[in-house]
Order: sequence, then C-alpha cells, then structure tokens
Amino acid sequence: MAISSNTPSLSASVLVVDDEPDLRTLYELTLLREGHAVVAAADLAQAREWLAQQRFDVLISDMRLPDGLGLELLRELTQAQRTEKCIVITAFGSADNAVESLKAGAFDYLTKPVDLKQLRNAVTQAVQSQRHPLAGHQSPAGNGAATSAEPMRSAPPPPSGLKSLGRIVGRAASIVQIKGRIEKVATSMAPVLILGESGTGKELVARAVHDCSHRGHGPFVAVNCGAIPENLIEAEFFGARKGAYTGATHDREGYFQAAKGGTLFLDEIGDLPLAMQAKLLRVIQERRVRALGGVQEEAVDVRLVSATHRDLVALVQAGQFRQDLFYRLNVIELRTPSLRERRDDLPELAHALLQRICKESGQPTPELSNRALDWIKARDLPGNVRELENLLQRALALSSGERLEPEDFGDTDDTDEIPTQPDQLPDSVLSASTSTAREHEEIPSDLQSYLDEQEKQVLLKALRECDFNRTAAAARLGLNLRQMRYRIQRLGIAMPSNDDDAA
Repeated sequence: MAISSNTPSLSASVLVVDDEPDLRTLYELTLLREGHAVVAAADLAQAREWLAQQRFDVLISDMRLPDGLGLELLRELTQAQRTEKCIVITAFGSADNAVESLKAGAFDYLTKPVDLKQLRNAVTQAVQSQRHPLAGHQSPAGNGAATSAEPMRSAPPPPSGLKSLGRIVGRAASIVQIKGRIEKVATSMAPVLILGESGTGKELVARAVHDCSHRGHGPFVAVNCGAIPENLIEAEFFGARKGAYTGATHDREGYFQAAKGGTLFLDEIGDLPLAMQAKLLRVIQERRVRALGGVQEEAVDVRLVSATHRDLVALVQAGQFRQDLFYRLNVIELRTPSLRERRDDLPELAHALLQRICKESGQPTPELSNRALDWIKARDLPGNVRELENLLQRALALSSGERLEPEDFGDTDDTDEIPTQPDQLPDSVLSASTSTAREHEEIPSDLQSYLDEQEKQVLLKALRECDFNRTAAAARLGLNLRQMRYRIQRLGIAMPSNDDDAA
C-alpha cells in the first residue's frame, strides 16, 4: 500500500476509466496538473479502443463499469503481457475486490472516495516501478493466485537488491526458486506473507523484497509483533501524542510513520493480539493512521511484508487470527525452506555464517574441518539456520586453534570411560546420571522456543549481574555489543529506561 510520497512526479501516459463524468474529469485534471499525458474512457469498450491504439504507463480503472468489471481489463492486459501498471478503484469496504485485483496483477488499489493526494502518489509509485530496472511484462494468467500478480523480470535487480539476494546462501532448487520469486514480486505493491519454520531466514527474504523494489532507497522497519507489551502495542504501531498515557512526555512516531516511503516488516504476525488485528486491518483498508491521543488521521506510505512460523490457517479456524486480515496479508505468499529440505547447502551455509560471525566480532575466520562438517551434517538442526549460527558461535568460543573440530562444538562423547553398572558409580555420579536421564525424558515440544528461553535466562542473568550494562554483559558472555543488541531485541528482553551504557 502506498500513500503520500514526497517523491517528485514523473511524466507518464495515463488511461483513466470511470463511468462517472465528474469523477473522470477530476482525475484527469489532477493528473494533468502533475505533468502527465491523460486520456479518459467511460467504459470497457472505450478503454479497449484506446489500448488497441497505444500503450500507456499507467491504467486507472474503476472496478464497476456499465459493461463489466475493471478487473476484466486487468486480466486482458496480463494475458497479453502488456507493461501498463494497473491501479484499481474499489468501493469503500470492498475488501474482496481489492484483494482479487492485487492477485490478478494490479500494482495497487484505491478506495472511494478517492483522496487526490493518494491518487497522485499511487501514479508516481507506479511510474517509478515501471521505470525501475526490475520493471517488465506481466506474467501470463493461469499460474495460480499466489503467482499471478508477479511481473516477469526483464533486468537484474539494483546493487542493493543483488547484495540482499547474495545473503540468501544456497544452491538448492528451493533457494533458487525463492530468489526468483523475490525479484518478481518486488515490482508490485501487493502485500507479501512469508511463511516458514523458525530460523529459516524470513527477515532476510523480507529485506531482499524491499531492496529489490523501487522502495529500496526508503527505510526498512522490522517489528517483532510478539515482543511488544500489549498495553503499548497501539502506540508502538501508530505513534502517540504527548500526554496520551503515563510516561508520554513528548510526541513520538510509530512504526508506520518510521517506515514512510519504505517497507514495514511485521515479523511473527501470528502473535498479534486480536484487538490489534482489527486496528491493523482498518489501517490496511483505509490507509490512514491516528496516533494514540491524536485527533487527526494521517496517510501512510508503506508496503507491508509479514512473516510467521505459525499455521495461520489453523489460527483462523481456532478464532485466534482474523480471517479478513489473513486474506488481506496473504496476497503474495513466499515460503522459506527448512534445512531438512536443503541438506546439500549446509557446507556453503556454514562457511558463509562463520565468515560473517568472525567479521562482526573482528576475529580471523578459522577453517571448518571435514570432520566438523560431517558432525554438522549429522545433526537434525530443528532450529534451522539460527541453530546452526548458534552452534558456530559456541564452537568459536570454545576453539583455541585455527581449525574447528567436532570437539569444539561441545560434542563430548566420553561415555566409554564411565562404568556402566550402577553399583560401580559413586553416589554423586549416580544422582547426576538419574537427573540427566530424567531431563532426557522431558523432551520439549518446541525445541526452538525452549532454546530461546534458555538463552534469554542466561542473558538476563548476565545483564542483572552487570546492572543492565549491555557492553559489560556482552563482554561477560564473549559477545560484541552488536550481537548483544540483536539477542536482546530478538528475545524481547525489556531494558530499564535509564539504560545509558555505551550502546
């Protein structure tokens, strides 16, 4: 969704299709003042005549016309692989029509009554996308709802996009496929929903969608929906005015305002409370937000990308996630593969992660021995890339040489040196053995959540012992400050407001 940009207008040829003469004239005059070349049509028949005579940069069409639906024009252009960017105008509250048009290949949509500032901005965004290096023909229809809105790529992504795609490491077919789809969906304004297990790189995919798009120059704001206290979530999303709540000593902007002109990434959208889901749906539909304690609404200018490791369909059926919100977010769906689906990528992925970790911590990169690689390949890695990264960080902390071996990962299998008969064991060892056996019986149902909780407790202990000084706590744990910040944010650790260390 794109509203209210400050980007200067680009001259373009525009076809406006609307059966109401006053509205048609209003749209035409508004765009003419922006320097665009505009022609108008009153119905599908006239629009088809214009399209047969020339090509346009942008097509703006009302959904309901005297001789059919504007959606018909959109589908005809898609089938003919025309390059026009289509903006559909729908009646207020017609969520089904808006989503259907995006899935059919529309660049964007507007709701009646149309705000002229929104109209100008939508056209500007469409023209920028049209002339972006990624712009190209529309895919032929018939590829399914999840792919029909994806334009065909005619040129490589910009440098920032190539860099982001390069961070998605691997040569498996699933990785090659998702990279290709990222390039395609980047030219649309349609919302994207990224699904995948924990630790599979959903934020990397979201970042690549942003960097490959014409919005790559704008901000990328990532929000963990499950890490925000419920009583603060509205203020965090929409901003707050001074005095709106206890402690609000000045005006503050929310995530939507911070992401203006760029992309808002809503991670773990499945954890969003139901009350907030309703408010988010309203923002998506009306494209305006009101800050907490504010009176005036303001237009928002963001593209939404969401992600979750949870089964949203099951949450909808259980009444824990709004079906209408799911419908609006799931216009284009991307799935990040688990490591189980791309075992052959493990060596390349391990080397890339090791290089990045060492670069961040400023230490030389050790070599991964073949034995270490075999040890990694033999593990299940249910936590996927995040678990692999944690294993490598632990190995770096334990290793003292220039090569990582299985022993550096803490894989100490010395059971053959311990007596196996209980009567041969000292009481202390027997007690520890019994305790260990009991722990092995208590297998967590969600390993990643279990590991995250253990990590959170360790970090909290270190922070408390260092009076919540992140720099000192990071040094205590053998981390650098950047790694500490990342873990605090990922695990949702609340920090005291007077935290004034060297962060």
